[in-house]
Amino acid sequence: MHIAPHDNMNKPIVNVDHPLVPLVYFNIVKLEIGESFTSIAAGYETCIVPAIGTVDVSTAGHTFTEIGQRRVNVWDGEPEAVYVGSGQAAVITCTHGPAEIFVAGARFDKVLPPFAVRVSDIDPVQYGSDETKTHRKIKHILGQKYHGRVGRLLVSELYTVGSGGWSGFPSHKHDTDRLPIESRHDEAYNFRFNPPHGSGLQMLQREEGEPGDAYHIVDGSTILLDKGYHPCCVLPGYEMYYFTILGGLSQRPLIQFFQPSHANQIETIPGIKDMIEKFK
Repeated sequence: MHIAPHDNMNKPIVNVDHPLVPLVYFNIVKLEIGESFTSIAAGYETCIVPAIGTVDVSTAGHTFTEIGQRRVNVWDGEPEAVYVGSGQAAVITCTHGPAEIFVAGARFDKVLPPFAVRVSDIDPVQYGSDETKTHRKIKHILGQKYHGRVGRLLVSELYTVGSGGWSGFPSHKHDTDRLPIESRHDEAYNFRFNPPHGSGLQMLQREEGEPGDAYHIVDGSTILLDKGYHPCCVLPGYEMYYFTILGGLSQRPLIQFFQPSHANQIETIPGIKDMIEKFK
């Protein structure tokens, strides 16, 4: 499902109990200096990530100050974030703006303590190559290192390295709990392009060997993935970014099932096995 860019007026783009992707939550909050917003998602743990701007976040008796250092766009520095326990209110106050804040969430029934993720805590991995048209960098915000401190939520930022090419390839899915070969994780993306008039394509093939769907993605597009194989690409000459939210049904580690007809290409893409392990 493709949700076109729009002014969501600080209301959730993907609300709790969404009929297509009930395991994830997504909001974009825009604030000017001095403005505040109270974020709460009943039954969902959340992660507050400024795309640009700087904010203070107060939740569960804790205040985390000066979160976020980017000023121009998501290419302008490293991400920072605050983890918020399930169903807890978080007051976000803009201290340097304008600020645009991503709020990612996953359904979880326990309340865990909040914490800040600073630049030094980000877990990056780079893989692929220009030759294979798969050169990418992933910045894990809530990744492998936070097992035990987070319930079901995985949050990362994915960047193209260079211009053009493919991501999410070899094609894979994660829509069925059949451990140990696949886990059920709902997923949501929000895309940005550099320059902003760039665009790309999100594929969604629901059955092996059968035609699927394709969505034209532009700056600000949101994609919801409930099931199926889902590679995406960006036009030559442009950089692509997407903010990634994954919510697990029964566990936090993601186990991807690679499309059998393309799975052998795992052996051709440099570093991809390290990337796969980082999501587990």
